Amino acid sequence: MEPQPSIYPFGLRIDEPVTMITDVLVAAVCFYAFFKLRPLASEKLHNRLLVFFALMGTATFLGGVLGHGFLYTTGFYAKLPGWLISMLAVNFVERAMIRYSRAALSPKTIRVLTVLNWTELIVFAALAFGTLNFLYVEIHSTYGFLVVVFTLCVVNYLRGNRTPFVYFTMIAVAMIFICSVIFVAQLGIHRWFNHADLAHIFMALGAYFFYRAARSLMQGEY
Repeated sequence: MEPQPSIYPFGLRIDEPVTMITDVLVAAVCFYAFFKLRPLASEKLHNRLLVFFALMGTATFLGGVLGHGFLYTTGFYAKLPGWLISMLAVNFVERAMIRYSRAALSPKTIRVLTVLNWTELIVFAALAFGTLNFLYVEIHSTYGFLVVVFTLCVVNYLRGNRTPFVYFTMIAVAMIFICSVIFVAQLGIHRWFNHADLAHIFMALGAYFFYRAARSLMQGEY
């Protein structure tokens, strides 16, 4: 597929404009979730979810503006803060899900998952920054959302914990999975709506369903 052309509003060059806009869309959903949920947060689990939204919003905003729209002024290394912040965001949503699942798991399992949570962050961050390859950021996200968050949702569901939080979290992870497939397979529609743009739409949907999950939890819906 042809590269997305630059645009020049008021003489200002913006590269990959639709990619930048869809990244900012994801950020907007995350920041909306953060500010709507902040008054409802009352415990450590809730705060971890708030941190997830704040970090993911920051990462996607930086990724869109510095990593796409104005990369020509900042250079490749401007992508790196967004990479690291997004990995931290995934780390926090994993930690939130581990904490949520305490009633369904043994203390030993909780400890093992907590150690793995920090180990995988360190390993994949080292690989991503050592090789300057975004692939390792993608692998980290896939592991975090699919292997950790989704698996813990299934464990909770099978043990009878079928709350709206679990239901909406599973939908959110499904949206993120579709996002990953689109991005890796480069399933674009047009040069003005390429694979990254389409993937960002499903990422925004994933963020929305994470918001629905977090809101149901903080409001005590069962």
